[in-house]
Amino acid sequence: MKFNLNNRLKSFLGGLLVINLLFAVPTLATAQEQVDSVQVEQTEATVETDSATDDAAAADTAAAAAAAGGETTDSGAVEATSSSSSSASAPAAANAQDEKKIEPQVYKNLVYYILLFLVICTVVAVLGKVHSIYVLTKKVSGKYNPLANNTLQATLFLIFLVAFLAFTYYSYAVWGDWAWRPASTEHGKDIDTMFIITTVIITIVLVIVHILLLTFSYIYRMRANRKAYFYPHNDAIERLWTIVPAIVLTILVLFGFFTWRSITNVPEELQKSALQVEVLGEQFMWTVRYPGNDGEFGERNYKLTSPTNGYGIDFNDKAAWDDIRGDDIVIPVNKPVRFHILSKDIIHSFFIPDFRVQINAVPGMTNYFQFTPTVTTEEMRDKMNDPQYHFVMLCNKICGEAHYNMQKNVVVVTEAEYKEWLSKQSKFFTEDLQKEFAQQDVNPDAEESERVAASF
Repeated sequence: MKFNLNNRLKSFLGGLLVINLLFAVPTLATAQEQVDSVQVEQTEATVETDSATDDAAAADTAAAAAAAGGETTDSGAVEATSSSSSSASAPAAANAQDEKKIEPQVYKNLVYYILLFLVICTVVAVLGKVHSIYVLTKKVSGKYNPLANNTLQATLFLIFLVAFLAFTYYSYAVWGDWAWRPASTEHGKDIDTMFIITTVIITIVLVIVHILLLTFSYIYRMRANRKAYFYPHNDAIERLWTIVPAIVLTILVLFGFFTWRSITNVPEELQKSALQVEVLGEQFMWTVRYPGNDGEFGERNYKLTSPTNGYGIDFNDKAAWDDIRGDDIVIPVNKPVRFHILSKDIIHSFFIPDFRVQINAVPGMTNYFQFTPTVTTEEMRDKMNDPQYHFVMLCNKICGEAHYNMQKNVVVVTEAEYKEWLSKQSKFFTEDLQKEFAQQDVNPDAEESERVAASF
């Protein structure tokens, strides 16, 4: 009995402490705000006093100079006055900017949420105590039914089942249209088909399992004069729930495997006929390279990377002289495009959601992804009713603190627009690199150098 009384006393004192804090914290915050405002006013007053003193001193100096030297001295005194006042106000402004304090509202919000959490915990504890007293009262009066809680929980299961099914339908009916739109590439249709089939299967399993689980919890809940039936083993049921999921999963895995193979294993003749685009990932940017008129990329060697040659292109390879740098990724519609994916430092991921394209950019190796876009950017903007919409290429590997910066617009245009855009892009072999290349020991002969210079 003494132990229970001590617990009640502690609970009462704790409640008083919480109530006291609820009233004390706003008062403390208000007082802190008043102190801060007083300090700010004192600082401003000090700055104004210093400024007035400096102005007075400068005025005296100007008057003395005027008496001694005339108009010329007057202008000098005015300049001295303005310079002294500006020099006095500049440190004051700098000090005001340097003194950045945390707003009192931040402390108030922090304390508010801490106290709110404590109040919620207190309410939960009080409800638990009330329930304990209720059970104790039932036991004392002889009306306690130990199985009544089973019916309550089983009923809650049924309520949860109804809410679960409603939210499942809502997620498909509302969020499904919001989060899903058809792919804008040829191979994307196969990926969408695979995704839809997988989603339908797992949704059916999800709904059936929850209906069985939650309704059986209600139907077969423990009740008086009812003994549970134990069913420890049945070979037929175990074969059913082992073989059927295994077959379904095998079909899905094979479906995905052959779909991926059809996308990545492109015949060699189609690889060569496609537009070639090289994309190099590094922290935290993408660099895009197009081949020039020869249709070939120049060799690249990471040892040649320099401030002027950040891509590390080997300009001893003549195929590199006309390689083009793209500000964005611009590709023609209904034309196959083969991307060469590289990385300069760590693993990145070349990811274009609308095209259903994703493949890793791995240092020391080149990965490839070939696809054919079927919708131009302008057509997509009309479909989305968004004139600012862009296809975006992202990095889908968290590669550092500025990972969010690794994105580029992907612009799908007509063939004519693509050729016009390409003709306006700059080359990697800039004038600075040409001069640097001309000074190397491995120069081409004089005639070749003149030809290179003439071509640019």
